[in-house]
Amino acid sequence: MNSSIKILTIEDDPNIIELIDLYMVKMGYQSIAAYDGEMGLEMYFNERPDCIILDLMLPKVDGWDVCKTIRLEDKHIPILMLTGKGESYDIVQGLELGADDYIVKPFDPNELCARVKASLRRTKSSEVYKEDLTCSNLVMNMQEYKVFINNEEVKMPPKETELLYFFASNPNQILSRQQLLDRIWGYDFDGDPRTIDVHIKRVRDKLTSYSSHWSITTVRGIGYRFEDKQND
Repeated sequence: MNSSIKILTIEDDPNIIELIDLYMVKMGYQSIAAYDGEMGLEMYFNERPDCIILDLMLPKVDGWDVCKTIRLEDKHIPILMLTGKGESYDIVQGLELGADDYIVKPFDPNELCARVKASLRRTKSSEVYKEDLTCSNLVMNMQEYKVFINNEEVKMPPKETELLYFFASNPNQILSRQQLLDRIWGYDFDGDPRTIDVHIKRVRDKLTSYSSHWSITTVRGIGYRFEDKQND
């Protein structure tokens, strides 16, 4: 059993909270809940959960602000967004603010359990990013999750930082989508493929904005390659 693991659900629909609580307890986790963003932040700071299931449309303080506040405090805690819309803008904004993944309501509780389990496994994995990395004009401080290009800090949420770190650790190698999902999201990840697409697009756009040195190219039908364009 995993009774020492605490899951915080921040959701204003009591029926959804009851459903999530049922399944989290069934998996052996401690399940706590908040019904608005203000209460959610209070419970986060008081309870220090291991994973957060976060609705975007919340009273008092919305899910985006909750996510932003938590990410300033903790770069590593898994945050899984719940959205009732499934709209690209909501998803992209949530991922940009630091959410790890998302699931659209109505959802399969078993799928939610799988996502939570994968997130926890990834967080508890021994493969923690501790080594700093320097590739030419790219410097990554993984103690503080900070990225610098040409000595200028590039703002990236945790998953983008981990994705770039993995790419930069394997320059000029083709990495499949499954390799990226396994390493960054967990071995039993079974989420929406747009999650990785959004992250790669954002990392690619930021690299382009800050430097012409590095690029992420798509290798059709295989995956992606992190390239040093100056050596082409």
